[in-house]
Amino acid sequence: MSGGEVIGDIAQGALTARAFEPAHGEAADDGHTHESACLNCGTPLVGRHCHECGQAAHVHKTLRAFFHDLLHGVFHFEGKVWRTLPLLAWRPGRLTREYIAGRRASYVSPIALFLFVVFLTFAVFNVLGNPISFDNQGENIGFERGIGEAEQGAVLELEKAEQALAEARAGQGGNVAQAERQVASARQALTVIRAAKSGRLPDTIANADRPTDQSVVDAINRAWSHARENPELTVYKLQNSAYKFSWLLIPLSVPFMWLLFPFSRRFHLYDHTVFVTYSLSFMLLLLAVISVLTVWGGGGGLVAALIAYAPFHMYRQLRDAYQLSRFGAWWRTWFLSAFAVLSLGLFATVLTLMVAA
Repeated sequence: MSGGEVIGDIAQGALTARAFEPAHGEAADDGHTHESACLNCGTPLVGRHCHECGQAAHVHKTLRAFFHDLLHGVFHFEGKVWRTLPLLAWRPGRLTREYIAGRRASYVSPIALFLFVVFLTFAVFNVLGNPISFDNQGENIGFERGIGEAEQGAVLELEKAEQALAEARAGQGGNVAQAERQVASARQALTVIRAAKSGRLPDTIANADRPTDQSVVDAINRAWSHARENPELTVYKLQNSAYKFSWLLIPLSVPFMWLLFPFSRRFHLYDHTVFVTYSLSFMLLLLAVISVLTVWGGGGGLVAALIAYAPFHMYRQLRDAYQLSRFGAWWRTWFLSAFAVLSLGLFATVLTLMVAA
């Protein structure tokens, strides 16, 4: 992707976000009123804006004014961004409460910020390029190291499963049938990893123990088959799908937030949705920054600090947004971290099934 395309993506993100961000609380540059009634709804005008529909009293009808309105919309959004980002980074709970309480004119709304961040993040990813190589020539050192570590872990898991099976057969505890299934699963995982390491990928990677699971297994194997035949195309399709359907992360995450406050009369699904949307926006920005530092040779210590900050950010947002005690925010942070992994897993599953369809 060229620099011009990246700039275009970022500008498109700003304009798209602006479409979701009405000009509430913003004064017009031109205070002149030349009409006595609103050109949109016909209501008699009082002041610089219609008090019924909110349209400006005076409508510019020149080409110069058109581009002025375009820049005005983008840079007003940008001004809100620079007021929103510091709070999002360090006081996310306060930002969440401000928006829920109705104090919104100075900040970017959650959905507008999320859309802007999605455009920005994927533009950054396009600049960085695909970090995965599929040439099977051993040039991707990171991949080789990772597959080697995965093989060692799989060997250990197989040894543990075989030991558990031997103990179960000797009557020292455990279910023999269950232990046999665990050994078979561990052997299959090791076979797949070794095949990937050698460059000879298996035709399938999943099988079903029960007939009811067969449809899911078939879908997984179809996705694997497509990826095996053309891995570069698969990565492109996954990235494109993630870009288009990133909004699915919001409805997938909100139910997990509800589980942290079940049957609460203080907090409702609306509060959880605002919380989730701001939190996802920050995590996407954090991911973009970490990716840039990693690819461009940033300090490992800084990257580690940013990764460690992610759960602390959750803690701060939980404590301030929901007005929790330190302990209440602490234990919910652990559950929220686990729920975030589950949400990402569900999102990845949906994307994979879509690519395989």
